[in-house]
Amino acid sequence: MLRVRWLGRVPYREAHALQRALFEHGPEDHLLLLEHPHVYTLGVRAKPEHVLVPPASVGADLVHTDRGGDVTYHGPGQLVGYPILSVPVVPDATPRYVHSVEQVIIDALADVGLPGAGRLPGYPGVWVDPEGDNPRKICAIGVRLSRGRSMHGFALNVDPDLGYFSHIVPCGIADKPVTSLRAEGLQASLAEVVDAVAARAVERWAGGPGTWERQDVAWRVSPRDLSAFSRGEKLPGASQPPRPLARGAGRPVPVRLGARLAQAGVDPAGGLALDERKPPWLRVKANMGPEYRALKATMRQLDLVTVCEEAGCPNIFECWADGTATFMINGERCTRACGFCLVDTRHPMDLDPGEPGRVAEAVARMGLAHAVVTAVARDDLPDGGAGAFAATIEAIHSRCPGTAVEVLIPDCKGSEPALDTIFSAGPEVLNHNLETVARLQRAVRPSAGYARSLAVLARAKEAGLTTKSGMILGMGETEGEVVGALADLRSVGVDIVTLGQYLRPTAAHLPVARWWRPEEFERLAEVGRAMGLGHVEASPLTRSSYHARGAAAAAGVGRPAVSCA
Repeated sequence: MLRVRWLGRVPYREAHALQRALFEHGPEDHLLLLEHPHVYTLGVRAKPEHVLVPPASVGADLVHTDRGGDVTYHGPGQLVGYPILSVPVVPDATPRYVHSVEQVIIDALADVGLPGAGRLPGYPGVWVDPEGDNPRKICAIGVRLSRGRSMHGFALNVDPDLGYFSHIVPCGIADKPVTSLRAEGLQASLAEVVDAVAARAVERWAGGPGTWERQDVAWRVSPRDLSAFSRGEKLPGASQPPRPLARGAGRPVPVRLGARLAQAGVDPAGGLALDERKPPWLRVKANMGPEYRALKATMRQLDLVTVCEEAGCPNIFECWADGTATFMINGERCTRACGFCLVDTRHPMDLDPGEPGRVAEAVARMGLAHAVVTAVARDDLPDGGAGAFAATIEAIHSRCPGTAVEVLIPDCKGSEPALDTIFSAGPEVLNHNLETVARLQRAVRPSAGYARSLAVLARAKEAGLTTKSGMILGMGETEGEVVGALADLRSVGVDIVTLGQYLRPTAAHLPVARWWRPEEFERLAEVGRAMGLGHVEASPLTRSSYHARGAAAAAGVGRPAVSCA
């Protein structure tokens, strides 16, 4: 299966981490299509003197990478493609593969109105007017083949700022210029070029009908589109113009959220009414017995917060009666406003340095064999709250050596040092939720990203951790999209996945598109297990930490039984 993904704008290092994971773990083929922020990359044979100015002086990053070739530039307006494919191990495998990548681009350029692009002998890549007096490079190609798998790929200039190429010797070629579709007089949009390249790639690298699928992160809502929507004008994907959000309303959503939904192809005026009665399988009986009351008293005595309460989890009575809870550290105010989440989004307070010790005390009092710790997003902190995660993991391990620690972390804005701080503390399970399918990412969690979340999980797996992720269903996704997301998680080495039904907290949150039935969740669990996921916990009431200890045990996670100090 060839899985084609348009990922939007992705920092180079995140895309590289994702590539490495797909290369190492993915049994399937992927084609990642994306843009990068301004960056110069140096291949294994690059000459440092070919970087003519300090990259930071022109607002660009500089990255040494493991592809072939010299120095090149990536930036907005340039379509970058990373095919991670199984390539036959045959004589001349690399030139054969480079030839196939070139042909995909040559054919796609003809499809968007630039016939005659081709190869220039002795110079890999795709050229305009290759047989004329002034050949111009429009697409750079740099690949790596190892053990029958490919990495890296191509960079096709649609409409980038060509001035950035003047600060390097592009691909080490000083005497031949670089061009773009726009410079050649073509007005093709990036979306049109993505479609053309994806179609030609499927034609060349997929095996025919049923052997490929494509998912796109929704294209960004432009200020113009958003202002039109806020004026009451209908956007594509909406059945009608937006309506004001009235107190107690069932269907309307805030204008910004509605615009993002419409851009993702979900009708913001659709979905289930807020007051629609839940189906029987989503009705939970309150059980405030002695175990529940004792755990609540422990939390209040130690001045701790649980996500069970803050997020309105429907399983709170079952879990608390069983003596389990998910601790929420770093305060109870989040710096993000995801469309599905009830957690407070006011300005966050300072961190409490005594909190890690109190969490460890609670774990000891409860005698937990498996403790789950999560946190609000703290984008206001230099490390995104990573240091507090590490301190909490270390405090629990010190106080209760027999307790396995599972952490559910935010993305820390993709910061490698911050993530490494958490990984180095050695949690037994590292959970980071994908939350939804690619198309809905910007509507559901506009401050996060599909590629970034996969890269976080990839880095955690590369660090030797057991990895876990989850999604909530019922926000407008299709079953095929969920299966594709499961495949992406499997392909970056994720061990455990949770799937549950989305429940709309208030009228200001995303509407529920539909109720997923219990048998549909079970079918998805079977699909995930067949893919090779170590454990899939899937039911309407499943949440990230639901049955966490059992899921971890099924994935082979545990610690020697040692009493708490």
